[in-house]
Amino acid sequence: MRLRIALSALSAACVLAVPLPAHADVPSLGWELKSSGVTARLRGLSPVSRDVAWASGSEGTVLRTVDGGRTWQQVSPPGTQTLQFRDVEAFDARRAVVLSIGEGGDSRVYRTEDAGRTWAETFRNDDPKAFYDCMAFFDKRHGLAMSDPVDGRFRVLATEDGGRSWQVLPSSGMPDALPGEAGFAASGQCLVTAGGQDAWLASGGGERSRVFHTGDRGRTWTVADTPIPAGDPARGVFGLAFRNRHQGLAVGGDYRPDQQSPSAGALSGDGGATWQPAATPPPAYRSGVTWVPHLPFAAIAVGPSGSDVTYTGGRTWQTFDTGSFDTVSCTPDLACWASGEQGRIARLTLR
Repeated sequence: MRLRIALSALSAACVLAVPLPAHADVPSLGWELKSSGVTARLRGLSPVSRDVAWASGSEGTVLRTVDGGRTWQQVSPPGTQTLQFRDVEAFDARRAVVLSIGEGGDSRVYRTEDAGRTWAETFRNDDPKAFYDCMAFFDKRHGLAMSDPVDGRFRVLATEDGGRSWQVLPSSGMPDALPGEAGFAASGQCLVTAGGQDAWLASGGGERSRVFHTGDRGRTWTVADTPIPAGDPARGVFGLAFRNRHQGLAVGGDYRPDQQSPSAGALSGDGGATWQPAATPPPAYRSGVTWVPHLPFAAIAVGPSGSDVTYTGGRTWQTFDTGSFDTVSCTPDLACWASGEQGRIARLTLR
């Protein structure tokens, strides 16, 4: 509750004024770790509210809480221990869709409608050249999933029934991929949506890091370069967040711990048509990013070496925690969650 009051007060200040400067008197943030009961690496995260959240990860793990993280239920699909569920999209406490990554048949989608008691496999990739990375929904019915390029273009799946069935969209509206270009299945945020029609997918590995945009649910796409360094299979844009169809953030860098990641953040004010580097970017590689609801210029980024906050719409970032997380997401009722290696799950609090 204290966090909610503090952020609400800050929200009012942001609405009435310009973006806060880096030295402004702002809340001191921290992560309150929750005991997940697992050691899997949880790269998939989909909080619904302060009480309800889903997480997914390695060893076929899917978790669910309905009491704010005090307890977590193992609700993994049976027989999936060899799969890595890198993305989960939850609609409420009972309905969720999970995506496993990998070549060929390892890329799958499962859906539950009874809080994980039973699951239906609704998609299994049959193309050995495809490798699915991320998934995102516009609403409870319409969603997309993306694969690394197949025959020179990113491949996109679409659903119109909440993930019960999927169709490969024609590639004619997708720009050509660069040599070596691919997505990063690091946080479930290489594909994101805003509103009912717009989606963005992030890439790296090629000569330049890029962000693709669709305004018609995946039928046609445009692409723009970002200032986040690429040129190596380990470098590029790893996570995206769009507050609306105009205001976007990108984070990334080089995921290898022995490599530096300068220019690890970028921002866009025109729906991803152009990108500007952050004046003070996160200090290291970041894989996940989310806007904080009701605060027009506030967002949080996370990675294996720490968490950062911006109160300036992504222009300047400040580190507030040095713990390891892979992904982060906030809910409309001002609950921000993060998850990562060794079963780490946390909720944002005031220190």
